[in-house]
Amino acid sequence: MENLLKGIKAQDPSAQKALYDRYSGLFYAICLRYLKNPVEAEDVMIESFYKIFTKINQFNDEGSFEGWMKRIVVNQSLMQIRKNSNLNLHVDIENAYDLNEKEKAIDNLNHEALMELIQSLPVGYRTVFNLYVIEGYKHREIADQLGISINTSKSQLILAKKKLRELYKKKQQLKIS
Repeated sequence: MENLLKGIKAQDPSAQKALYDRYSGLFYAICLRYLKNPVEAEDVMIESFYKIFTKINQFNDEGSFEGWMKRIVVNQSLMQIRKNSNLNLHVDIENAYDLNEKEKAIDNLNHEALMELIQSLPVGYRTVFNLYVIEGYKHREIADQLGISINTSKSQLILAKKKLRELYKKKQQLKIS
């Protein structure tokens, strides 16, 4: 990886292609988690690689290079959501805390089934769920990234989990029928 990073910093096209070949699948999957449209996700992935290649000198060899790149991909995805003005977040505190947190039906899903359920969430729920559960951001970081309150972030996560449970149950009922 060290040689690849040196090649990227030297703007070597073969190093850039090697990095693209190595990470394009992962970055596309990240974009697709945030953006439902596969074409839009691919565009954001390409924009992310462009940003990685042009901003490579900002990586200061502290921490994980992969983590630095993933942060760019997530930020580009969030910028695309903001650009489309699809991020309609609201606080529904009364319904948010009316949950049984002991339910763990989602733990039994395979990756593809879970991704399908996540894709069906409204944009706000999906975005906060991805940032918190999958990317590991804290509610304060999510609030700062999205320009929302911490409580809105928390309620969106709770409501996303509730919606995922509902979608899972509906899917299970369809299988039984």
